[in-house]
Amino acid sequence: MKSTKKSPEPRPDKSQTLLRQLATVPAKLFSGEFRQQYGALCFRYSNGGPQVEILVVTSRESGRWIIPKGWPMKGKKPFEAAAIEAWEEAGVRGAVRKKPVGYYTYLKELENGDVAPCIVDVFQVEVTEIRGDFKEQGQRVLEWVSPDEAARRIREIELKSLLVEFQPRGRKKGNGGA
Repeated sequence: MKSTKKSPEPRPDKSQTLLRQLATVPAKLFSGEFRQQYGALCFRYSNGGPQVEILVVTSRESGRWIIPKGWPMKGKKPFEAAAIEAWEEAGVRGAVRKKPVGYYTYLKELENGDVAPCIVDVFQVEVTEIRGDFKEQGQRVLEWVSPDEAARRIREIELKSLLVEFQPRGRKKGNGGA
């Protein structure tokens, strides 16, 4: 006799790529469950000239190249959350613009093994301070590279485009910016 129990939703296999994992649970992709994150596109001018360098960091879990990013923070505006992530993940501070310079989407593997599609609003941070003592020191590798090199290292296609096309908006010192 057949069981009348409904079979549980298939669990993604961690050994597969994220897209293959999502293909096993398409309802997650199309159910409006996109999660919001905020990222920091940290940059500095090379030797005071017009050329910019972009800070890329490795993720703690997979070691792939990313930009600092994280979840919304209670009581913090999106640009403030991005600036905090830059400080905690890379030990950098600077002038952060209040409006995003763009966004990208990616698939985030959650602690429970599920996969969640995320939208990351990206905020420009002109770095004015670099410290070696920060929260995630020793957990990540940090490198300053050209926008083209940053795009080569990053996996997310939309973020690659943002990096290659990046032109700093304004050149203000201090916190804030329009």
